[in-house]
Amino acid sequence: MEENMPKLPKQYMSIQKRYKNLVKAVENLGKASKIAGPLSKKSSELVQLAAAAAIRSEGSVHSHARRALVAGAKPDEIRHVIVLLTSTIGFPTVSAALSWVEDVLEKR
Repeated sequence: MEENMPKLPKQYMSIQKRYKNLVKAVENLGKASKIAGPLSKKSSELVQLAAAAAIRSEGSVHSHARRALVAGAKPDEIRHVIVLLTSTIGFPTVSAALSWVEDVLEKR
């Protein structure tokens, strides 16, 4: 687990325990994709946060919001990334994603 990251969710840990090699491969793919280009860790997490919101993945929004904070993103930057999606994914999805981001920000 990366430094300063909170404890992994129980569901993730359950999958990790049952499918160790699969989770290791997914984690390695994530690391490889992040170092494949010039984006900073913060920018990478914000991009992944936007993608998570677009596919309506509450768990991924939580995860990437936490990771973006660890990478140095400010709460207003995280919120703005979601708000920027309004014309692309629609207001109801943006509203849901903002509520998931607030779940993370309120725990800080």
